[in-house]
Amino acid sequence: MDDILARIALCVESGKTDKASPYPPGMKGQDGADEITKLAIEEGLGPARILDEALIPAMAAVGERYSRKEIYVPQMLMAAKAMNSSMKHLKPFFTSGETKRKGKFIIGTVSGDLHDIGKNLVAMMIEGGGWEIIDLGVDVSADKFLKAIEANPGAFVGLSALLTTTMENMKKTVAVLKEKHPGMKILVGGAPVTREYCEKIGADFYSPDPQGAVNYLKQFAV
Repeated sequence: MDDILARIALCVESGKTDKASPYPPGMKGQDGADEITKLAIEEGLGPARILDEALIPAMAAVGERYSRKEIYVPQMLMAAKAMNSSMKHLKPFFTSGETKRKGKFIIGTVSGDLHDIGKNLVAMMIEGGGWEIIDLGVDVSADKFLKAIEANPGAFVGLSALLTTTMENMKKTVAVLKEKHPGMKILVGGAPVTREYCEKIGADFYSPDPQGAVNYLKQFAV
């Protein structure tokens, strides 16, 4: 069983989605995260174990390599795609309540901003860390965030902005959310955002890379 978990982790770290995927070239023609995860479940490996012992460590390794600039966005996206191909086999167990997630994370790009690559990477990394993702997309108003929070009590929130012109909307959104839900944890990120700006607008956490957000959330996992 340890061998099959190691194979899933290797596929995710390498970005090997399925047998048909030509990437990476060194694994061409081999089974990917999709097939091996399906096999693992058929052989009786529990979804929680696959998540905890294969997907989470693999995505953590990918995140650390990205933080050290050993890999870049394309490799991160391939790893996330492989992780998602594995997660599709696990999601029915989470949906049924048979297996528990660590918590819920609401994420969106703030009003006026249509950029989503950074947001998507963070969402994929946090999902790979064992959390349920509620992705609101781009150009998300404060009201839409509020509705999602009300529908998902106890959730954490992530705000993304890639433009200096939409940072003001991030500030306004944080103010609205904190007024209604003062104890809620809000994470912020995006190219122009800094730790100083995070503190200035009253958000709770900033990281320049997705792995930082994953590490921050670990302390709150249920």
